[in-house]
Amino acid sequence: MARKCAICGKGISVGMKVSHSHIRTKKVWAPNLQRVKANINGTPRRIMVCTRCLRSGKVQRAI
Repeated sequence: MARKCAICGKGISVGMKVSHSHIRTKKVWAPNLQRVKANINGTPRRIMVCTRCLRSGKVQRAI
């Protein structure tokens, strides 16, 4: 399963971690994804959704 939100498409972002001595190494920031049961086109499905979409109400949760 990809590390990407099914609603907004937010995925991993990459950059450099810079130490005090300015040694640079690659770093990955992953979004906070939750596996939730949501209604997609009227049918309940399990999707990966970021917590911002959950909090803002963009996801209609299935019971």
